[in-house]
Amino acid sequence: MTIQATITPLDTFERVESRVRSYSRSFPKMFDRALGATIYDMQGKAYTDFLAGCSTLNYGHNDRDLKAALIEYISNDGIAHGLDMFTDAKEHFLSTFERLVLRPRGMKHQLQFTGPTGANAVEAAMKLARKVTGRTNIIAFTNGFHGVTLGALAATGNGKHRNGAAMPLPGVTRAAYDGYFGPEINTADLLDRQLSDPSSGIDAPAAIIVETVQGEGGLNAASPAWLAQIQAIAKKHGALFIIDDIQAGCGRTGGFFSFDGMGLSPDIITMAKSLSGMGLPLAVTLIKPEHDIWKPAEHNGTFRGNNHAFVTAAAALEKFWSDDRFAKEVAEKARYLGERLSAIAEEHGLTTKGRGMMMGIDAGSGESAAAICKACFAKGLIIETSGSFDEVVKVLCPLTISLSQLTAGLDVMEAAFEAVLGSHRAAAE
Repeated sequence: MTIQATITPLDTFERVESRVRSYSRSFPKMFDRALGATIYDMQGKAYTDFLAGCSTLNYGHNDRDLKAALIEYISNDGIAHGLDMFTDAKEHFLSTFERLVLRPRGMKHQLQFTGPTGANAVEAAMKLARKVTGRTNIIAFTNGFHGVTLGALAATGNGKHRNGAAMPLPGVTRAAYDGYFGPEINTADLLDRQLSDPSSGIDAPAAIIVETVQGEGGLNAASPAWLAQIQAIAKKHGALFIIDDIQAGCGRTGGFFSFDGMGLSPDIITMAKSLSGMGLPLAVTLIKPEHDIWKPAEHNGTFRGNNHAFVTAAAALEKFWSDDRFAKEVAEKARYLGERLSAIAEEHGLTTKGRGMMMGIDAGSGESAAAICKACFAKGLIIETSGSFDEVVKVLCPLTISLSQLTAGLDVMEAAFEAVLGSHRAAAE
């Protein structure tokens, strides 16, 4: 009698999808439904989502108001794809963004709609900086992550991703991020010294690009003073100052921009991920008007006008950013998150990383962090790692998560640390 192997839906992915997939290897379940901070597998098991699409779902899965706005738009046969033509959905998003984001901050930036990913926004920013200044060199920082298309990848530090290019990645000089050599060394001073020395070997830069908090790089958070110094260095040396706010923006670290309240005025800002409000692809490059020297179609992309994303993005701005209530709620959750993570870290002799609702714990090694995340998943918590050695267990839950669900998720995380690492205090005794 022939015994036939059981075929499961997951076999389809093994058979058809590229081996490049990654998150599905850590979370090998078939998911089919999600709401708020909860995602369900096909057997109906609920998982609390501390990943949220790597900060793409800051407002949670399927927010009811955003979903209703999109359903109404689609039901009325609204324009789905329009290249960069004028549509009512685009106008509504632009005017809403201007009213709720730009004007309150005294900003006059122009919005360039690039291709639909954050890497597309970074590519446009780097290309424009080179066009504006006539220079080619870009200063990027250790542990930075800006995307994996070739231009953005040149500015990305991660060795695994860089090896995927299979070719040289020119045009970028690496500088040390805030705290890279420890708190006693001001890396901004080092950069200024190098750029001021005509024999340092560093070509005059077109731009300096930086993340205020390095999401993939291990939740390294730059101080406001260091960021202000980097901005001053860029101006001093004739370079544009670019802030990559793709992962840290849209409320993740406090204000709508991660640099709100710091007195910074970037020449260019890149945004994507949670900008659309509910996971629809949308990326923008914000440009100070004096630098917007593009000729028509000089930088374009077939999907630079996702009208469905315009609809949900405008709805998200209206719902969450028309006043300061949401920001205050996020600040309170961030305070609680910081307290809980600090307690867990202290229990095991570890340290916390990050800022706002973009925080985590350095577990000491990639092996420990992976084991902790695996233990969390077994108990219904989806969470990932970051850092040079994937050593940081990173919390990126939706900003809209209830305090009770956040607490329950952190309880699972705390138990996983205990199961994998044991008690530091017990060992010390």
